[in-house]
Amino acid sequence: QVQLTERGGGSVQAGGSLRLSCEASGYKFSAYAMAWFRRTPGREREFVASMYWNGANAYYADYVKGRFTISRDNGMNTAYLQMSSLKPEDTATYYCAKSRTYGGTNYSLRLEASYDYWGQGTQVTVSS
Repeated sequence: QVQLTERGGGSVQAGGSLRLSCEASGYKFSAYAMAWFRRTPGREREFVASMYWNGANAYYADYVKGRFTISRDNGMNTAYLQMSSLKPEDTATYYCAKSRTYGGTNYSLRLEASYDYWGQGTQVTVSS
């Protein structure tokens, strides 16, 4: 069955960096877009970044653009989120998600409904 396993969360001071990974299994990873979302207590889960099946297109939320980079290694069935210049407001549980299709539009890939499988999440805490 489809499994997504996030790793790399932790605690870091503001201005620091972390790299999250999402290892996928149970399906043809290279055929589907992937995304990262995050959720803080009391708030809805929000879009962070997404990438096409072949890495050709990447989309970012405005609040992470220029600081976060999404990437993928189809040979390793793994997606990544490199986070730099972290801020306390980036504190959240981060989830990776498998898209229902190989790509999408800048709009559709920001919607939770575009994804059919989710990881269990990894906590990122940024202290000031």
